[in-house]
Amino acid sequence: MFIRLLIPTIAVLLFLFEPLLAMFSPIVIGEQIVFLVPRFLILYLIFIAIYYNRKRAVLYGLFFGLLYDVFYIDIIGLYSFLYPLLCFIAGWSVKYIHQHLVITTVLAVMLVASMEIALYEFFFLINFTPMTFQMFLNNRLIPTIMANLIFLAMLGWAFKYLINKRVLQRAHNGA
Repeated sequence: MFIRLLIPTIAVLLFLFEPLLAMFSPIVIGEQIVFLVPRFLILYLIFIAIYYNRKRAVLYGLFFGLLYDVFYIDIIGLYSFLYPLLCFIAGWSVKYIHQHLVITTVLAVMLVASMEIALYEFFFLINFTPMTFQMFLNNRLIPTIMANLIFLAMLGWAFKYLINKRVLQRAHNGA
């Protein structure tokens, strides 16, 4: 029972933890201003889609995407669409890739990069950001990807272990 509640509890904690870390951004490195955007929740949801259950990950993605839209950006539908879409793609790709931790980490980082680009393009389209794509690439996308890659390198194995533990518990209990 504990493992069953632990998976959504971690998702809630990551949802609450992301904005706390985002408060430390931007960072000035030399003469360059760098934005680090934590995307820990979507990385976790991608791991759920790959290692546990695509349908459940899509539902979590819809729920947390809607919460993200309501609490953090005031544009309903953006994250509500992107989070479940990324979970669906991650779960779908399992049919075609090996579920090794390194491969799934690369896939998760690529999906987060595609989400960041989609968000940039949307905000650029509605004139919400004056940032050029080159500035976005250098000052936000690459630092964000590096920061999230470090996060996954530190905790990806824990995510996989926890999710696999739930899969084993589910198989043992038949539920």
